Amino acid sequence: MLASGSRGNSIYISNGETSVLVDAGLSGVEIERRMKSRKLNPKNIDAIIVSHEHSDHIQGVGILARRYNLPVYISSKTFKSATAQLGNIKHINNFTCGTEFAINQLYIRPFSISHDASDPAGFTIGCNGRKIGIATDLGIATAMVREHLKNCCCLVLEANHDVLMLEDGPYPWPVKQRVKGRTGHLSNESSRELLMDILHDRMSHVILAHLSETNNTPEKALRVVTEHLTDTQLNVSVAAQSAPGPIIHL
Repeated sequence: MLASGSRGNSIYISNGETSVLVDAGLSGVEIERRMKSRKLNPKNIDAIIVSHEHSDHIQGVGILARRYNLPVYISSKTFKSATAQLGNIKHINNFTCGTEFAINQLYIRPFSISHDASDPAGFTIGCNGRKIGIATDLGIATAMVREHLKNCCCLVLEANHDVLMLEDGPYPWPVKQRVKGRTGHLSNESSRELLMDILHDRMSHVILAHLSETNNTPEKALRVVTEHLTDTQLNVSVAAQSAPGPIIHL
């Protein structure tokens, strides 16, 4: 994870031959800096995949696409909503939620999620019989979401807020309603329920993502999401907003 949270999101995924960014919600310069801090070369990126049009997911997309002549994979509705912020991009590839596409050896399946955007998508990314799941910015975890996330060996899972911190916090009431609504964000408890539904013996890593800096803490998220885990070798960590996380090898 290069960044995760309301001030910017970006995930770097590579099988050693093909490398992609899922979202680029920081400035192009900051994404380059964070990649280089993990000894990753931005020139090796093959494509950018966009989940939805909110600025914390697309801020650096256009800049990086132009700088490195990258194709951008985005749904047509999301692209229409994001055009002004993206600027001119030479290579646009529209995907449809529910239909798999490939970027070299990586197989990406976008799926619809419940969030207040034009056509928001979660993703699974498969290679050599293994699958990574990315499920953030979820208002609710639908049956479709659960189905797509089955059999993932690594899962990026939203744990946005602690319900009591949100209710007692400084946000205006309409924003609180939006965050905890069906098109907002998953609470720690909802994240735990989703994880317990899809947990299996071959899942090795879970990265809790998109934590609110106002309405959650890494300690609360870890405690709540993992409190029902027993006899498991599962590695659960929390993605940060301010710094890139370690590279995870699967």
